Amino acid sequence: MIDYNCALLNRNDLEHSFFCMDKDDPTIGFDYDARTVFGPTYPADAPRQDTLNEADRLLHVRLLLGSHMARYLRHELESQKGYTATVGIATNKTLSKLVGNVNKPKNQTTLVPPLADIDGKESTVHQFMDMHDVGKVPGIGFKLAQKIRVHVLGREATHEEGLVYGNTRESVTVRDVRLHERVGPDELEEILGGPGSQKGIGGRVWDLLNGIDHTEVSKAKRVPSQISQENSYMKYLHTFEQVRQQLFLLAERLIRRMHLDLMEDDEEVTVDNVAIRRWLAHPRTLRLTTRPRPPLNTDGTRVRSFNRISHSGPMPNYVFSLTETPSVLADRLVDTTLVPMFRKLHTERNGWNLSLINIAATNMAETAADSKDSEGRDIGRMFRRQEDVLKDFKVVESEDNAPPADIETSETHSDQAEPLLSVQDAYDSNDDGDWLDEDQAEAGQVYHCYICGLSMPSFAIAAHIRYHDITSEGQLSPLQ
Repeated sequence: MIDYNCALLNRNDLEHSFFCMDKDDPTIGFDYDARTVFGPTYPADAPRQDTLNEADRLLHVRLLLGSHMARYLRHELESQKGYTATVGIATNKTLSKLVGNVNKPKNQTTLVPPLADIDGKESTVHQFMDMHDVGKVPGIGFKLAQKIRVHVLGREATHEEGLVYGNTRESVTVRDVRLHERVGPDELEEILGGPGSQKGIGGRVWDLLNGIDHTEVSKAKRVPSQISQENSYMKYLHTFEQVRQQLFLLAERLIRRMHLDLMEDDEEVTVDNVAIRRWLAHPRTLRLTTRPRPPLNTDGTRVRSFNRISHSGPMPNYVFSLTETPSVLADRLVDTTLVPMFRKLHTERNGWNLSLINIAATNMAETAADSKDSEGRDIGRMFRRQEDVLKDFKVVESEDNAPPADIETSETHSDQAEPLLSVQDAYDSNDDGDWLDEDQAEAGQVYHCYICGLSMPSFAIAAHIRYHDITSEGQLSPLQ
């Protein structure tokens, strides 16, 4: 879409440009000023286009158009749905995610050229990436970031007191890593590689630190791969009643979230003109995860741990009930499923000291639907549409052996009611000596029986004539 609108630009009147949203309808779109980027930029004092080289000038135009498209999408989202949004405009997913955080919660930011180091001047990408802590880069998780910090600092990074997720007092920035004499793609492969690690993890992380991301933007899935709810706790959960209360709160939130993410309106089934809700998918598995705190050391200190333990089981079918409220379902889910799972993870005699509880619905099984992404066909919907689909092939009895009024014929028949097509004709019409195929019937080839006057598709005529033969021979009575 950006490429298409770049070609439409009138260089002699950029101020009065029109962004076309539909190639087939040039009236769908919006007016915009193509002289400047819409909204804030990084850096704020963006260089003038005439100071850029040819490649950066072309890229600047593309990003400029992207900023106006982002503005249009944000405003439409707010006016039509009531949602505010933050947008980042850049050349890949990692950069756009990070630059979108600059002007939260209700604005947009465009990362502008030059995106490469030129004549000793650092690129805007390196300037932007270098100020981020290594753990803030999308794609570099907590454990990877910790390994990188240890390598750069030469020791374990000290943690902030009381923080659950392991933030550190000492910030190791992307610049610290990128310019470190003992860090590169090969060194990162040694630091981050190992059993279970992604092949080529060193080169992948090195690219991310330099703002390089070749990941394709993929289409959103019809249903999420999993849905989870979790809480972290600074204070201890001393009693079982406290644990049960937290399980109930998380279970209720999970069920409400399942209703939001895994259900849709079935427009074909309505009650009082209101569409009935239907499930898009059923999660097969329920998973409970906790993160215990290690016991105190003899000196009163505690080793910080971020290891989780979990237990999974089948998702109970009653969770998908639409006649009970989420609160009632959550209460039942806690008593029948979550509490037994929790007791398998933690014996009551040892007490509890948990920093996190997570409940997740996983292993999604999509329900049958007409979507190409669904698994199977919706049989109920097919039956509801039977009347409409088969209306052209419905057998109707005509009076005086005359063709039904709604069947067009190309010939005028005599009182003897000559057949539109005899049995032998039906065979001869196909080169293989078989019945006419179903596609021909769907195309409107409906035939009229010369014996009883019934109308039917071509594939049924031979069997119907055989029925008359058997009846006339006395093998069957007409009622049979």
